[in-house]
Amino acid sequence: MRICIVGASGKLGKYLVQHALDREHEVVAVCREKSVGKLAQFEGRITIVPGATDDREVIERAVAGCDGVLVVLVPRGVHGYASGTAQAVLDHAQPGARLVFSCGWHITRDGQDVYSWKLKTLVKVGGPLARLARFADLDDQVEACRRVFASDARWTVVRGSDLEEGDSQGLPVWSRHVGDPVLESNITRRVDFALFMVEALENDDLVHEAPAIVSRESPSALAHAAA
Repeated sequence: MRICIVGASGKLGKYLVQHALDREHEVVAVCREKSVGKLAQFEGRITIVPGATDDREVIERAVAGCDGVLVVLVPRGVHGYASGTAQAVLDHAQPGARLVFSCGWHITRDGQDVYSWKLKTLVKVGGPLARLARFADLDDQVEACRRVFASDARWTVVRGSDLEEGDSQGLPVWSRHVGDPVLESNITRRVDFALFMVEALENDDLVHEAPAIVSRESPSALAHAAA
């Protein structure tokens, strides 16, 4: 498959690139010009399209001929970066292309998620503070996902728990709603978050799903498997 990875130079993005290469996909990577150097380890193995991920011309050029697009939805700044990125991908991806987006647990598709007081406090207090500092806009990520959910494209929105570094523990387990017992541990290896996204490219059961994931080796996942 020819895969475009939007936001390839970040921690999650580089794992996406590596997993895609491991599966012998052809990779087109999009990242800001100042971050191109972060992809030096993949030199000669990928095509890099430098530019802002919400730049429609950049995205149009990058996704041309791609069978799938992996998108790291980053709510950077306060100028609609995430929603602009999502809309550009939705508008310019090839018809029938498989689109997989990343976001946090705070995103809800149907309003049936049940959040801990800690997460609700983080969103309610941390979100406005991040926006006031002009660092990030969580509401923009919400808007980006709303646009994806409303699309007829072949999308999946992967909602990540808290992330940690470390060796892979295998493909994470998922559930449709935050608050389900299997997700209680609220931890996933970042490398495995990326693994889930890459695997989703070829899993039609995840089309039009918004899976919330957790490490398959977490206590709650192990308890669920043993039940």
